[in-house]
Amino acid sequence: LKQPRDYMTTFMFIGMIAGAVLGLLVAHPTMNLPVYTGFNNASLGTLFPILFVTVACGAVSGFHSLVSSGTSSKTVSNEKDMLKVGYGAMVLESLLAVLALCVAGAAAAADGTPAAGTPFQVFSNGVAGFFQMFGVPVYVAQCFMTMCVSALALTSLDAVARIGRMSFQELFSVDDMSKAEGWRKLLCNTYFATIITLAGGFVLTRIGYSNIWPLFGSANQLLSALVLVTLCVFLKVTGRSNKMLFPPLIIMLCVTFTALVQRLIALINAYQAGSATFLVEGLQLILAVLLIALGLTIVINSLRAYAAARKNSETSAA
Repeated sequence: LKQPRDYMTTFMFIGMIAGAVLGLLVAHPTMNLPVYTGFNNASLGTLFPILFVTVACGAVSGFHSLVSSGTSSKTVSNEKDMLKVGYGAMVLESLLAVLALCVAGAAAAADGTPAAGTPFQVFSNGVAGFFQMFGVPVYVAQCFMTMCVSALALTSLDAVARIGRMSFQELFSVDDMSKAEGWRKLLCNTYFATIITLAGGFVLTRIGYSNIWPLFGSANQLLSALVLVTLCVFLKVTGRSNKMLFPPLIIMLCVTFTALVQRLIALINAYQAGSATFLVEGLQLILAVLLIALGLTIVINSLRAYAAARKNSETSAA
């Protein structure tokens, strides 16, 4: 399902990004949103850590590590190509993030009021306006952008469903599943695991996009930090240099744990004030506690493994 459709939508995305870049260069619109309004924000708090948690995919993203291990690796025939595929995709996504900021700034009113509509609507209408400058009829431009946004949503959703199902199965799988207990076989069944993960996703949708986003960003960046910890251990035992991973690792651990603790305190305060509900704040509180516990467990165990591992031990054993 993913491979043929994603192959076709890739050309749509390239056309969308190319059109947006050319449109920005030709139109050279005025950025109506202010560049900086202060370190503190009335609704978001301080820029640290929310800025780093929000700007995720164009910087360091844990979700992409899951995509690369469970999806991308199965579509690349040569490991040497992963540098171009992985790094190239992140650079292109960073470009898309900058384009989105430019479009949002240009679409705002002259007094700095943000454009009305959802983020997808603002971006789609803005890029469609760029296409119109090249003689593309307005209905064709809007139709094309709607298809691009829909394809992006479908790609994200089925990738998340696949990766969520695989991660759920890995929690209960053993090396020899033919001799596993019946309950393990049930939980690792492809269809049963898919239903469970989709049901969990459906429950989260009831919470609301704006409510779940702070936790999503924190979980995403926490996962990237945990991947960096694991890679440090892997590179050490395989005799490779790993010093370049320590700066982003330390930064991401500080960012994610700060964001999670802040969110945990905010949720506790909401309960004390009597304004919390179980479906919204209650589920977020449970997830925040689980994420903090999970992160601490993996970091501590990984650091112990790193300290105990001997450099180049894997190559020496071979």
